[in-house]
Amino acid sequence: MTHAKGSSRHGIRETKADRVFDVIVTILVALITFSIAYPLYFIVIASFSNPDLVASGQVILIPKDISISGYTYIFRDPRIMTGYLNTFLYTVLGTVLALCITIPAGYALSRRDMLGRGIIMKIMVFTMYFSGGLIPSYLIVKGLNLVDTRLVLIILGSFSAYNLIICKTFYESNIPIEVQEAADIDGCSIPRFFFSIVIPLSKATIAIMALYYAVAHWNDFFNGLIYVNKQALMPLQLFLRDILISGHTLTNSNTADPEQLLNMQRIARTIQYGVIIVSSLPILVFYPFIQKYFVKGVMVGSIKG
Repeated sequence: MTHAKGSSRHGIRETKADRVFDVIVTILVALITFSIAYPLYFIVIASFSNPDLVASGQVILIPKDISISGYTYIFRDPRIMTGYLNTFLYTVLGTVLALCITIPAGYALSRRDMLGRGIIMKIMVFTMYFSGGLIPSYLIVKGLNLVDTRLVLIILGSFSAYNLIICKTFYESNIPIEVQEAADIDGCSIPRFFFSIVIPLSKATIAIMALYYAVAHWNDFFNGLIYVNKQALMPLQLFLRDILISGHTLTNSNTADPEQLLNMQRIARTIQYGVIIVSSLPILVFYPFIQKYFVKGVMVGSIKG
C-alpha cells in the first residue's frame, strides 16, 4: 500500500510549503512572546539582584548576588501598605459597582421591546468619543462634595460604554427574546428571569467584565492625582508614579546620615523594580482563575446564532 507524499494533518495533505509556513509562524510567535515576556522577567530578576550589578548591566538572564534590600525598604515604608490597601479597596468595590451597572444595563438594552433603547445606545456611543473635558468633570465632582473622598475613586471608572456594548451584544446573540417570552407565559417575572436564567448564562461575560474593570481600577492613577490630595486616601499607583518619575527611594531623602543617604540612592533602581512587582502581582495572580473565560469573553458577539 503506497502512502501519499507528505504527512497528513487531520486528513489534509501537508506539503513542504505548509511545513515551512509552520516553522516561520512558530519562530515569529516565539520572538513576539519573548519580546513581551522578557521585560517582565527582567524586572523580577532585577528586583532580587545586587543593585550595583543591575546598574552596570551585568544582570541579563539570571539574578546575581541575590538581595532583598529593595523589598526591605518597600515594606518598611507605611505609605506602600496604605496605598496597597486603598487600591485593593477601590478595585474590589469599584468592580462590584461596575458589574452591578453594566450587566443589567447590557441585558436591558439587548431587548427589542425596551422603549428608546436606540436613542440610549447612541448617547452611550457618543460618550466614547466626546466628553465634557477635565474642568467640567472636576467641577461636577467638587459640586457633589466628592473631592478627597474614597467614594470618588470607587465611582469614577465604574462604567464603560465599550463594556456595555460587549454585554449587549452577548445577550442579543445568546439569549433570544423568545426565551423571555416563554418565561413570561410560565409566570416568571423579569427580575426572577434575570437572576435565575440570565446571570447563570453570563459567567463568561461577567468574568471578562470583572477582569477589565479590575485592571482599570488597579492601574488607575489619574483620578487619584486629580481628585485626591490626602495621602491617606491615595492609591498605590500614585506612589509608584512618584518613584518612577523622581528616581528616588521611598524614604526621606533629607536624612542627615550621609552613609544612609548614599545607600538609599544606591538601591533606588532596585526599589523601582520591586514596587512594579508589588503593584502588579495581584492582577497576575488573579488572571489565571478567569483565563478560561477570556477567549470566549473577547469573542462575544463575533458569531451569531
